[in-house]
Amino acid sequence: MLLDSASLYFRAFYGMKDTVVAPDGTPVNAVRGFLDSIARLITDHGPTRLVCCWDDDWRPEFRVAAIPSYKAHRVADLDANAEEVPDELSPQVPVIADVLAAFGLARIGAAGYEADDVIGTLATRAEVPVDVVTGDRDLFQLVDDARRVRILYTAKGGVARPEIVTEAFVTERYGIPGTSYADFAALRGDPSDGLPGVPGIGEKTAAALISTYGTLDAVIAAARSGDAGARATVHGKVLAALDYLAVAPLVVGVARDCPVPDHDDRLPTAPADPETLEELTERWNLGSSVARLRAALAASG
Repeated sequence: MLLDSASLYFRAFYGMKDTVVAPDGTPVNAVRGFLDSIARLITDHGPTRLVCCWDDDWRPEFRVAAIPSYKAHRVADLDANAEEVPDELSPQVPVIADVLAAFGLARIGAAGYEADDVIGTLATRAEVPVDVVTGDRDLFQLVDDARRVRILYTAKGGVARPEIVTEAFVTERYGIPGTSYADFAALRGDPSDGLPGVPGIGEKTAAALISTYGTLDAVIAAARSGDAGARATVHGKVLAALDYLAVAPLVVGVARDCPVPDHDDRLPTAPADPETLEELTERWNLGSSVARLRAALAASG
């Protein structure tokens, strides 16, 4: 099980009341919600391995160099390339990291890469079935029925009622081949990530092109040849956006070979550092959430 950690702790932050605080008044709603989410996922899905994948770089330079608008609207400090994060959430992220370490749960990032890239790399290397837990549809591109890689999509039902995304789900939702999401997304664009897409080509037209031609390269080839499978005006829009389409796959596609450090992703049945965990529990008022996760881990053994 690979967790898109930021997706889950942002959801926890907005989904749990900010009146949940530590003794010193520091909000801990994201910490407690994140721990509760892990406990629920372990209980419901029974993974034997689990990695909390981390954004060591939320806006990697190689993606910004390709498309400068990438996530630009979310930058709080351009000089530091710092993400705009609510003031009440920022101090909770290190606490989450500390608690995960005390539990002995793997938390993995890669210098110069996003959590998505860590997820893509680990999913590609995996020799066992993989569940990716995220509220980000960008990761639909990892779905692979043959390799038993699926997405537990939390955008609507949270971790309690995630949508199970397989190739059939992608085909039914978007009308494209189940493994073609990245090419489709490059054509369509994604305003939430600052990706413009091909001007004049929306979701339906992008889906029709990918459904007809199969891949982004084939769509471009068809536009150059004037293939009769699409209108000339559509081909014209594709040709006008060739500069964008040359770099879009680098930005839209998750890395499958980023430098992930060695780690032990086996699910522990007991905390690795119970003394530190107890100290963190008391300091940050995490009692019930820590207890739920301890119980879930103990039951998993």
